[in-house]
Amino acid sequence: MRETQSAKRDAFLRKIGTRPVVMGILNVTPDSFSDGGRYFDIDAAVARASHIAAAGCDIVDVGGESTRPGAVPTSEPDELARVEPVLARLADLDVPVSIDTYKAGVAIRAIECGAVLINDVWGLQKDPAMADVVAGTQAAVVIMHNRAEKDPAIDILADMRKFFDRSLALAAKAGVGEERIILDPGIGFAKTSHQNRDAVARIGELRDYALPIMIGASRKAFLGGLSDGSEGSLIGTLTVNLAAAANGVAIFRVHDVAEHVTAFRVFHALRAGELKPMS
Repeated sequence: MRETQSAKRDAFLRKIGTRPVVMGILNVTPDSFSDGGRYFDIDAAVARASHIAAAGCDIVDVGGESTRPGAVPTSEPDELARVEPVLARLADLDVPVSIDTYKAGVAIRAIECGAVLINDVWGLQKDPAMADVVAGTQAAVVIMHNRAEKDPAIDILADMRKFFDRSLALAAKAGVGEERIILDPGIGFAKTSHQNRDAVARIGELRDYALPIMIGASRKAFLGGLSDGSEGSLIGTLTVNLAAAANGVAIFRVHDVAEHVTAFRVFHALRAGELKPMS
């Protein structure tokens, strides 16, 4: 990792815990559940990244494969063809960039193109080379909980703990420093609506890992059952994320950046006992 990348990575990591941190979503895919196809064009993707950076996000998360339920897997060459030209254009973006991938080959190329964080929806467990890539590149990493399929009978928090323990063992064996690890409960991934709600309600139980927690509830289908029945409710997303912030969650992966930056500014100011802009 180049010196400028390391500086961006470290500046991002230093923000965690000082105030709510916003990760802006940039899907360069034709089939993502909420905005598939909108930013598939390179120029549109770059414009989107510039827009959400200006809106106040702390990092832009670039993904080239839809992970919505039922999505057709994307080959590594196709995923690289989607993300590489976008990442190249974002190298000089004021905010850091992360890569949303579970493929080690995509991750290492993304770091070479300037990304500073690997957001792995399979928590280092899908690609056996991923932990070594994280260690070797010195990237930060999000370890997200996932499952092959839903199981309504399980205690989802207990399942998360088993998963995270395995992922953290893989990270430690590869030499990934804990100071670069973030945990994500994987809202909407192989979980029933009840389990998603349970995961949000009990997310504070994960704080005993003493690692930052990220949540990605933005526009997820389970929110419909909590609000007016419409999927992708902005109000539902904001409410869940503010509740998560009150329970110690540090990072929020969202589509609606400006709205969350404003909401978290007020939340943080009230918690701090004063009204002042986030920096």
